[in-house]
Amino acid sequence: MNDFQIPLTLIPANDNERIQKLHTYDILDTPEEDSFDKIAILAAQIFNTPIAQVTFVDRERVFFKTNISPLEATEIDRKDSFCSIAILNEEVTLFENVLAVPELANNPFVMMENGIRFYAGAPLKTTEGLQLGTVCVLDTEPKQVTQQQLKMLETLSSIVMDELELRLATRKAMRTQTDMMNRIVHDLKNPNTTISLSAELIKKKADDPKIVADFADRIKNAANGILSSLNNLLDLSQVENGGFRLNLQEVDVFQLLSVVKKNFELLAKQKKQNIKISCDCPSTILADSVRLQDAFENLLSNALKYAQPGTEITIKVSTANDQLIIEFKDQGQGLSEEDMGKLFMKFAKLSAVPTGREHSNGLGLSIVKMLIELHQGKVWAESEGKNKGASFYISLPIN
Repeated sequence: MNDFQIPLTLIPANDNERIQKLHTYDILDTPEEDSFDKIAILAAQIFNTPIAQVTFVDRERVFFKTNISPLEATEIDRKDSFCSIAILNEEVTLFENVLAVPELANNPFVMMENGIRFYAGAPLKTTEGLQLGTVCVLDTEPKQVTQQQLKMLETLSSIVMDELELRLATRKAMRTQTDMMNRIVHDLKNPNTTISLSAELIKKKADDPKIVADFADRIKNAANGILSSLNNLLDLSQVENGGFRLNLQEVDVFQLLSVVKKNFELLAKQKKQNIKISCDCPSTILADSVRLQDAFENLLSNALKYAQPGTEITIKVSTANDQLIIEFKDQGQGLSEEDMGKLFMKFAKLSAVPTGREHSNGLGLSIVKMLIELHQGKVWAESEGKNKGASFYISLPIN
């Protein structure tokens, strides 16, 4: 037996946190899987034991993900399991002769016919140090083992944790893809409906040039909205997959902002909004003009979208500490503390709502953040609170 002493209680102080973490892996009550079975079989071969298990200690029970033993069970009571003891020990818990451990004398699996006489269990440890279960081996005969065997058992437990993390990452990726697909369907549904209805109305009012022009503009705006959504998703996919490269060249940021302003003047005019740019410093930097324009257009689009009709959006270019600072300031709905905490998250839902029935796919600010960080810059926001407007800042290194 190792030097570990069995404590009076089998419930660790961090048990609630430990169980909460265990449940995030969605491993409990799942069927046997070949990858876990192979780990248990290898453990049995290393120790030459008839029993090997991969276990997870839940609140009241111990679940067997893999159970190579004559005992046909998927779980046992937590109070009766040696693994409940093993998760209290950061090292491998070893009982070379269970009968020499007085605290285990009344254990039902020791007292039964052909009862357990040997146990070794390596804890499954998360990066936070929470111990979820074990890879363990058991025998009905006492057994002496080597330090090398115990080290190998620890290695197998780390492989189980790697498998759990891989499963978790895969599920998260699948959920993200599902969320993205749902969002794409939702975002494309509205403009497509607009296009369809506008086309039908044009048919009926073909003899009225004013109505035809109005609905033609609606169709164009809806089509542009679809294109913008698809471009955002494409940019996001390229950045996340490492297939995104900047085409760096000298760019005059003030001139680029003037182009962006011109592109949005018609939209601003429809809401009687005014766009004003000021720059009192040299504004040429090394950057990718196309990607920088994407970032600027996202921020200006948001400012126009969430500001009230008849207000002014100001864009100010300045310098500080070898950085070019671009501020997009609106007189809109402002940002709450909760908004500030999730501003640049993908698909984040903020408290502000578009003031002209525009739609938002929740990707714009996350795109801006990635594009600016690719330029070794930073993006942040400031607001005094709801209905007090907001300023979005970009800082870019002056090369």
